[in-house]
Amino acid sequence: MKKLDWYILRKFIGTFIYSLMILLVISVVIDITEKIDDFLEHDLSIGFVFMHYYIGFIPHIAALLFPLFIFISVIFFTSKLAYKTEIVAILSAGVSFRRFLRPYWVGAILFASILWAANRWVVPAANRIRTTFENKYVSAPKDAEALKDKTLRVDSVTYITFGYYDPNYKNGSNFVLKRINGQQVVYNLKADRVSWDSVGRKWKLDFITERTINGMRETLRQANDTSIKIPLHPSEMVEEKNKEQAMTTPELNRYLEREELRGAEGLNVYYVEKHRRTSAAVAVIILVLIGAIISSRKVRGGSGLHLALGIVISAMYILFMQFSTVFATKADLNPLLAAWIPNFVFAGLALYLYSRAPK
Repeated sequence: MKKLDWYILRKFIGTFIYSLMILLVISVVIDITEKIDDFLEHDLSIGFVFMHYYIGFIPHIAALLFPLFIFISVIFFTSKLAYKTEIVAILSAGVSFRRFLRPYWVGAILFASILWAANRWVVPAANRIRTTFENKYVSAPKDAEALKDKTLRVDSVTYITFGYYDPNYKNGSNFVLKRINGQQVVYNLKADRVSWDSVGRKWKLDFITERTINGMRETLRQANDTSIKIPLHPSEMVEEKNKEQAMTTPELNRYLEREELRGAEGLNVYYVEKHRRTSAAVAVIILVLIGAIISSRKVRGGSGLHLALGIVISAMYILFMQFSTVFATKADLNPLLAAWIPNFVFAGLALYLYSRAPK
């Protein structure tokens, strides 16, 4: 890294931080305008709202628009360099275009690493704070609908079925628990009623019939009530909105492993979120290179033309991401492919623009 590299890198970092601060201020003001009635209705102080809501909202909105604002920032300061003929002077001095891009690579990898780490740990924790506040003070969740004939696999051999279950009262009826060894049922437990014991953290069963099967021998036992401990919490019976956004990547991996074991459906949205956290970081590098290439040439329209082109490319990126996400969640497109399609497309665009750039 030479003086020229540090000069460009300082402009890169400074422009991005300045743009991000403006974005966050505008986002917070707009959000306050939308939610001010809810804050006043619950008589919430400014300090309370900031500590219990905006401390989670700010990382969420920053990570959401992080790649696009880095892209706009690169276009903005690079087009300024081109307009002042600084890039022409650099290339005329014998610096190759590939060498000129070195500080952009350094800045892109730096910011991509920050976003990658934030998406895995910081942003999910922030989303948990944000959604908890919204559920309590902004949009209280509606009562969950009762479940009928709900079957789950809780471990490698145990299956449970709720004939009826009310998530609001955490009780149900016609409960069945089976343990299967290979293709043979070795244990069967039926209960007329089931309810969650929050103190003992167990499931309480009433009027049970228990069968233990060992080859041709079968043992029958009946009782009025009993309690069992199984790896299933009542909260897991209800599908929370945007639940995947509030889980760190290790938590998300454990959740997917457990739900796959249970034979759950509709997990593509969780896989898309898992892969998106890495693809978004790589998108930072791709968009930085595209921004540097298209704005390094001095044109008659100046910065305005470069920014307009940058906004068009940003809109195309968002469009590609939305299309691929919808196809993954609704049409069984591979979630890994869905998360990376925009990067593949724009990486091809970056290579094409680099081949046409003045060397």
